[in-house]
Amino acid sequence: MDDLTRVFASRGDLAHLALFLWASGASALLVWALRELASSNRRFNDFVAEIARLTRFFNDRR
Repeated sequence: MDDLTRVFASRGDLAHLALFLWASGASALLVWALRELASSNRRFNDFVAEIARLTRFFNDRR
């Protein structure tokens, strides 16, 4: 990474390097947030299915 930084610094493209690092970080954060949202939706669906199963179980006992 040091060599890459030196190349950008020698050409005067530090703003491009900073923009690239910001965009990479933002993209990585977006991917992480979408994965967390998907797993949260799966857990919620499992919870709702379990509540439905319990409701059927208690309704059948009557």
